[in-house]
Amino acid sequence: MYTGVEIDIVVADALKAYTTYQEIFATELIEKTDFPKGQNEVVFTIYGTRIHLLDENPEAGMQAPKDIIVPIWLNVMVPDIKETFKLAIDHGWKELMPLTDMSDFGVTNAVVADTFGYQWMLHQIHKEVSFEERQAMFEQQMDD
Repeated sequence: MYTGVEIDIVVADALKAYTTYQEIFATELIEKTDFPKGQNEVVFTIYGTRIHLLDENPEAGMQAPKDIIVPIWLNVMVPDIKETFKLAIDHGWKELMPLTDMSDFGVTNAVVADTFGYQWMLHQIHKEVSFEERQAMFEQQMDD
């Protein structure tokens, strides 16, 4: 028996979306169909997280986002946020939050929206900061 979590994402064109994602992130292809548009699926991983892209197919009740950004995001921890951010922007993704250095917390973040209606938080960890240390910093900020 298998267990785990798979994120399923409906996009206008799963094959096109996968091509874009693989040019931005380190992906590992698991399976990919080559059927007429509306019938395709691509299953792959990004840094170990399993993602399943499905073509939009209104007859089957599967709708891709249109003119909106879905209010959920995938938080991808990347080895080089500047490079990944540039690749995303070069592929037409929209900057929602610029590269933001949070050195006290040991991270740099950015949020981008892909051309398929989904948000991605890019996240690079520069140093480990414990939960207790982060909590103390938040408490200090609230006291100031």
